[in-house]
Amino acid sequence: MLEVEKIDFEKTVIVGIITKQQDEEKLNEYLDELDFLTFTAGGEVIKRFFQKMEKPNPKTFVGTGKIEEINLYIRENEVKTVIFDDELTPAQQKNITKILDCKVLDRTNLILDIFAQRAETSYARTQVELAQCQYLLPRLSGMWTHLERQRGGIGMRGPGETEIETDRRIVRDRIALLKEKIKVIDKQMSVQRGNRGALVRVALVGYTNVGKSTLMNVISKSEVFVENKLFATLDTTVRKVVIKNLPFLLSDTVGFIRKLPTQLIESFKSTLDEVREADLLLHVVDISHPEFEDHIASVNQILADIKSANKPTLMVFNKIDAYKHLTIASDDLTTEKTTKHYTLEEWKATWMSNVGEKNALFISAVNKENFEEFRERVYEAVREIHISRFPYNSFLYPDYKEAVED
Repeated sequence: MLEVEKIDFEKTVIVGIITKQQDEEKLNEYLDELDFLTFTAGGEVIKRFFQKMEKPNPKTFVGTGKIEEINLYIRENEVKTVIFDDELTPAQQKNITKILDCKVLDRTNLILDIFAQRAETSYARTQVELAQCQYLLPRLSGMWTHLERQRGGIGMRGPGETEIETDRRIVRDRIALLKEKIKVIDKQMSVQRGNRGALVRVALVGYTNVGKSTLMNVISKSEVFVENKLFATLDTTVRKVVIKNLPFLLSDTVGFIRKLPTQLIESFKSTLDEVREADLLLHVVDISHPEFEDHIASVNQILADIKSANKPTLMVFNKIDAYKHLTIASDDLTTEKTTKHYTLEEWKATWMSNVGEKNALFISAVNKENFEEFRERVYEAVREIHISRFPYNSFLYPDYKEAVED
C-alpha cells in the first residue's frame, strides 16, 4: 500500500488593523485573502489578531499591549511565523522581530515568496529575484540577524538565503545585473511579439484564481497548469486560437491581487506588456466570490496604472455554477436587501446595464456552460478589430464590403 506524503504546514498567525479607511468587514476580507496566501505558500493560520487604531504604530504596527499578546500566544503554541496584512517599514520589521524573536513577514514579502515558489522559467525567476532584492535592500541592516535564526520555509526562498553575508553595495550590483538581464530578455520577447505578424491579440486578465488558465485550456485546447491556489500561473502563455475561420493570439497573464507589491509590477513589466499590446482584453471575474466587485476595481486600477484601461474589453463572469446568494424570507421586513442578496439574473441585469449587453458574459469554464455564446462573442469582437485593421481581406471575409458597411 502506498504511503501518502504528509504535508508539513508551517504554524502561522496573521495580524491586521481596523482603521477609518478599513472597517472590520473589510479587514476580515483582507485577512481571508491573507489566509489563502499563507496556505498557498505552505503555512497554516491558527490564529488571527486585529486591533482598532487610527493609524499603524510607527514602531510596532500594532500597540505594545497587542504585541505582547501575540508574543505570549506564539510562545505557548510554538508558532514559527507572524504575517502582517500591510507592508511593514524596515524599522517596524526590525522592532517586531526583536520582540517576537520569530520570523516576521508582511503581505508583500509573502506574495514575493509565493512568486519565488511558482517561478518555473529562467525569466520568471529573474523577475522575482529582482523584486525580492528591491524589497530587501532598505531592510538589510535589520535582516541579517533575523535571517541567521531561520531554517527555511515561508519567506526564505530566493536571495534571502544567498545574500545574508553581503552588504548593500553587492545587493545594488545584483539589482543592476538583474535589470540588465531583464532588458535583454525584454528585447527578445519584444522581437517575438513583433514576429507574430498581424494577428489580433487577445489577453486574459483578472484577479488571481478566477479561472483564467482553465478558460485558456478550454478555448485553445491546450494544457496550461491549473490549481486552486493563488498565482498558479506566472509565465505568460500565448496560444494561436481559431474560431470559425478567424485566427487570433490568446495570452494568459499573471493574476492581479489587492495590494500588489509595486516591486512586482516593475519587475513583471514585460509580462504586462502582453496586456499593453493586446487589441482586446477578456476581463475574467469569479462571480462566486463574495467580493468580486472589489476584485474588478483592483484589476481596473492596475490596468489604469499600466495605461491599458481604455482597451476594448469583454467582462467574462466565470464560475456561475458555484454562485450562491443570501436569501431573505418573505416575512422578513427588517433585513435590508444588498448586493449579497442578488440572484444571478439580477447581477446579469446590473452588469449588462453597466457595460452593455455585448460586453458582459456569464459562463462556467469548468462545465462549459454558455461556452458557445462566449466563443461567438469573442469571434465577433476579434472580427470587428480585424476588419477595422484589414478592411479588404477577402480571404477571411468574402462578404467584407457588407461587414464594413455594417
